[in-house]
Amino acid sequence: MSEIQRFSDKFNYKTNIHLRFIDFDMMGHVNNSVYFTYLEIARTKYWEEIINWDWKQTGIVIAHAELDYIQSIVMNDKIAIHVKTSRIGETSFDLDYQIVKMKGNEEVICSKGKTVCIAIDYATKRPTAIPAAEKQKMAGFEQLAP
Repeated sequence: MSEIQRFSDKFNYKTNIHLRFIDFDMMGHVNNSVYFTYLEIARTKYWEEIINWDWKQTGIVIAHAELDYIQSIVMNDKIAIHVKTSRIGETSFDLDYQIVKMKGNEEVICSKGKTVCIAIDYATKRPTAIPAAEKQKMAGFEQLAP
């Protein structure tokens, strides 16, 4: 089984996330469960803007999601999420994330995460090969080496 992988902290994609009043808990910071919604928003934008994933042809399910909380996000913080494909297998791939907030001109890492994504055939509801076009776009954009 061939896999494409890169060991780098460099992220080529970044998107801003708008905080909503509903995101905050009684302590005044973003509730821990909302971080996974932010990851979903970021990866969806990444798939649409960079990979141009063909949703009519192949679906994606999340097999595993993890997140390390480093620093809280509070009201009036301006946040963004960096996303990258860090591993591409035959039927699955990994996405890495960094949620950051701006402190002056500097990005401060608030959390780091990862999801394992599985390509799914809608008809069989089973894992399927990642479509060649999407695989090529991920590898090319991320400059992953075989």
